[in-house]
Amino acid sequence: MIGRLIMLVLVLMLLTAPVRAAPPPAVDPFIGTDGTGHTFPGPSRPFGMVQPGPDNAASGWAFTSGYQYRAPQIIGFSQNRASGTGIPELGDVLLQPSQTRRPDLASRYDKASETARPGHYAVTLSDNAVRVELTATLRSAFHRYRFASGGRVWLLVDLQHGLAFRTDVQPVQAVANQFGRAGFEGEAVRRNWTTRHIAWSVAFSQPIAAVETLPPQPGQVAPRYLLAFDLGTGRELLVRIGLSSTDRAGARRNRDERGGWQFDAVARDSLAEWQALLNRVQISAPAQQQRIFQTALYHALLHPSVISDVDGRWRGPDGRVRRAAGGLRYSTMSLWDSFRAAHPLYTLLVPERVPDFVNSLLDHHDAVGRLPKWPIWGGETGTMIGEPALPVIADAWAKGFRGFDGRRALAAMVATATRDATPVQPGDTALSLWSVLDRFGYYPFDLVPGEAVSRTLEAGIGDAATSRMAQMLGQPALAARLAARAGGWRHLLDPETGLARGRDSQGRWRTPFDPLTPTSPLNNPGDYTEANAWQYSWTPALHDVAGLMAAWGGKAGLQARLDRFFFGLPVTAGAAYLGQEAMIGQYAHGNEPSHHIAWLYAFTDAPATGHRLVARIARDFYADRPDGIIGNEDAGQMSAWYVFATLGLYPVDPASGGYVAGIPLVPAARINVPGRRPLRILRRGQGEQLLSLRLAGQPLPATAVPHARLVRGGTLEFAVQQARCSGQTRQGGAARLCQP
Repeated sequence: MIGRLIMLVLVLMLLTAPVRAAPPPAVDPFIGTDGTGHTFPGPSRPFGMVQPGPDNAASGWAFTSGYQYRAPQIIGFSQNRASGTGIPELGDVLLQPSQTRRPDLASRYDKASETARPGHYAVTLSDNAVRVELTATLRSAFHRYRFASGGRVWLLVDLQHGLAFRTDVQPVQAVANQFGRAGFEGEAVRRNWTTRHIAWSVAFSQPIAAVETLPPQPGQVAPRYLLAFDLGTGRELLVRIGLSSTDRAGARRNRDERGGWQFDAVARDSLAEWQALLNRVQISAPAQQQRIFQTALYHALLHPSVISDVDGRWRGPDGRVRRAAGGLRYSTMSLWDSFRAAHPLYTLLVPERVPDFVNSLLDHHDAVGRLPKWPIWGGETGTMIGEPALPVIADAWAKGFRGFDGRRALAAMVATATRDATPVQPGDTALSLWSVLDRFGYYPFDLVPGEAVSRTLEAGIGDAATSRMAQMLGQPALAARLAARAGGWRHLLDPETGLARGRDSQGRWRTPFDPLTPTSPLNNPGDYTEANAWQYSWTPALHDVAGLMAAWGGKAGLQARLDRFFFGLPVTAGAAYLGQEAMIGQYAHGNEPSHHIAWLYAFTDAPATGHRLVARIARDFYADRPDGIIGNEDAGQMSAWYVFATLGLYPVDPASGGYVAGIPLVPAARINVPGRRPLRILRRGQGEQLLSLRLAGQPLPATAVPHARLVRGGTLEFAVQQARCSGQTRQGGAARLCQP
């Protein structure tokens, strides 16, 4: 009883206290660095251009961010990377300090010496006898090396290094590099996941005493360099590194956006910036849950990444340098993942960024005639399927964002949704071929090179989003045409199984058909993208819950299919690259196509089952350990799901301007966004059955919580109680959760 009273007092304090200085963040950047989370522990500013950090290897799927927690050595510290992706990229300008000159400066490191917090990373290189510390400004990396003794010390500069899927796909072309006494500058064109231009400008706090050119490593074209510094009786060397997609002058200005050598001051400023941003969401929770939540919020706010220089210039996907008309420009958008929850989260927590996110998408369209799929460093990778930029734009407009031109946005959306795509990379197999879709109403598996079912279903998401945008902008005829095509998923709903199944151009169903076998581009031929028929058949719910429910027999049919999906089917024993991770039945939380499915119980007569599942997913698949994220973090999406689940909301239809309510995983939370009234979230009672949902005393529908109402602030009250259970039952060999 005393414990409950203490918790009640804490909740009341959270709800009534004014916003004060941010407390120290409970973020652990090592969460997700062990296993398949693919996060990194190095520093970055929120949405920063650079992410300096340790690299344990230069290639391989496990090292897409350059780092794995249990790897025994560090080969150096590169200046940029993406968080949690499934394909490696960036990793430019690798530096590795050493007290002594050795043929190979890769070093073991003292694990106990390794620390990380927002804006700062440090580690001691055992073999190299040097303490390395890293911090960052928005566009520049800052290193501090403290050697065991003074005198002559060494620094390896590797300009060939980059994070690549294989060692033979990272050639560097047009390398130009020039050394001076105070530093060096250069630029190159790199080809890996995309083709991109990278420029760098590096300054040292001590003059370079000597430059030794090392021969290229086998299969590489760029030389490496060994720099010598004479520190005398000193033991410290500081390095500032500016990067740019434009040219050396841009990199130099980015390097000097904050001049001087005050490393500690930069690290303090970075921490303060993170504190202010993370303080926008406060939850009442035990220390362990606080760490998981704040780290998830931290990860969700690392990307998209600023790509425009201090002077507003940036290089677009057509290779041309342009200047932003206003604001910042961003890249590194894992849109196939992030459109589902991360971008809706940005509209709620960082609304000041949303117009520039959208304008970045529109500028990309202006450069190449279509919106991006997966841009990084200003270039386009063409990765994944569908047109995921479409729901991002429609959602922003539906939520009242007007910091971009709606007519321009609609024109870009229509062009992207109606013109056949051209290959971005050789061998592209995920192109939007609208002429084929218009002819058949679906993608026949004999006319497209793979993933025909998934591509049809994802096309429907984009069509529905563009239709809504047209409706909002007063073009009903266009809206009706695209809405009709968005219903193409019905052509693939197999009457025998009720699942989305491949058909050829003659209308014949794919045979043989195993709805439990996952496929991906890595094991085609197959009709699904990192998933199977059971997992992908829920995709229409991302824009047409009512239609899918009707096709499956109404509320009862939807519930029966959900029950079978979670509790009546065996777990697939699949590889991580097939998306079969963090599984409950056929639900695979380790990959994004499953992320909305547990929330669909809200549309049935058994919403409590969904609430239990959401709580179980959050409990079982997120932890405050290095292996605490199961499945690629994917530039914020995995973490955004957890943030929403904690708050008791989720954007099931991510272009609708609204959310579905669950039950908060904490008794109280508070959202404090500058310029908005605070939104207080309060859970009254314990249990999994939602009795009522009220905002400022007014009832709200649990399946349609309007964003516009949330941002006006007030208290959002979830009244809950324990759901009645008939005990554990068995269905399909799996323990089934109690039904209300």
